[in-house]
Amino acid sequence: MSLSRNIIISAFIALATTVLFQNQLRDSVITTIAFVNHYATSNNLYPFAAQTDQTVNTNHNQHQHPDHHLVVTEMSVQRAIRKVILAVEQAEGAGARVRRSIGTPQLRNFTPFLMLDHFSIKPGAGFPDHPHRGQETITYLLEGGVDHEDFAGNRGTLSAGDLQFMTAGKGVIHAEMPRQNADGSANVGLQLWVDLPKELKNCEPRYRDLRAAEIPSIDVDDSRVTVKVISGQSHGIDSVKDLAYTPVWILDITIRPGGKITQPLPKNWNAFAYTLEGDIIVGKEDQRRVVEQFHNIVFEPEGDIVHFEVDAGASKPARLTLIAGIPLDQPIVQYGPFVVTSKEEVAKALFDYQTHSNGFERAKDWKSEIGKSMRH
Repeated sequence: MSLSRNIIISAFIALATTVLFQNQLRDSVITTIAFVNHYATSNNLYPFAAQTDQTVNTNHNQHQHPDHHLVVTEMSVQRAIRKVILAVEQAEGAGARVRRSIGTPQLRNFTPFLMLDHFSIKPGAGFPDHPHRGQETITYLLEGGVDHEDFAGNRGTLSAGDLQFMTAGKGVIHAEMPRQNADGSANVGLQLWVDLPKELKNCEPRYRDLRAAEIPSIDVDDSRVTVKVISGQSHGIDSVKDLAYTPVWILDITIRPGGKITQPLPKNWNAFAYTLEGDIIVGKEDQRRVVEQFHNIVFEPEGDIVHFEVDAGASKPARLTLIAGIPLDQPIVQYGPFVVTSKEEVAKALFDYQTHSNGFERAKDWKSEIGKSMRH
């Protein structure tokens, strides 16, 4: 009897809430859809999209970085290429241009990775005030500068070579706007969205910056290859900080003509490489494949190593970012900038955002200073 009464009471409360707040819910949906249409292209709108890529069951121990240096041995198995995707340039935000490779119909929710954008922001463009919930964003600035401001009063600037790791957690609203370079040049970088483990999706937002001067690097193959160890490890060199809740490796690799590198990766982690400059030979022997600039190379999870080289007769060096992360065994339900694990949580995120509650309290009447140039 008590159970039946509780069910009836819960149902009544849910119905009453819907009736009482129907206008707010309607406004929430309308406002958020309008925002999402402004902030993200249709390729990044996945209303109630379920995860389609393979996940690997994980346990507590696998959610850690390896506790020893990974090395290449005669027994190391080469990872095969699953697919190669051209990152086609498209409009994004307010006047920005991006090349998106993860977060498209070709590669959606490659756990734990949700989106990868290679962005170019010229003066007068940018990413004005917008929310996030349930993910981490990693911004790696390659050229120029980008200013950042959020509704909690956090502000900062990224310069070339710097990174920012932002944990959205239960909710954040911020703006990312380009520096106005004297020569009018664009500000260029990478932004990676990483899913948060379900148990951390309601954590407090946080920021961690990594300056270019803090990033260790190592030269290998008689200095024909340089590796910046942003996160993770390479050839006995460890990164200086653990900056994200979800374990991720990020290596920035420059290969000069004739150079080659074989890089171990943690077992069963999902991994990809994005080609920033030049033509790169991926794989050895019968798996060799030439990949051009602006492509995402997605690797199979089986295997221990990946191999890259540049032809000795190449006219210039090549550059790529190699990124790997622990797969999360959980659903991915994404609606624009909200990344949760169920349809009900999407509705709640919309409601919380519109009513300034449950993580979005500080959003009421807040407008960024750096976003003023984009407001009319």
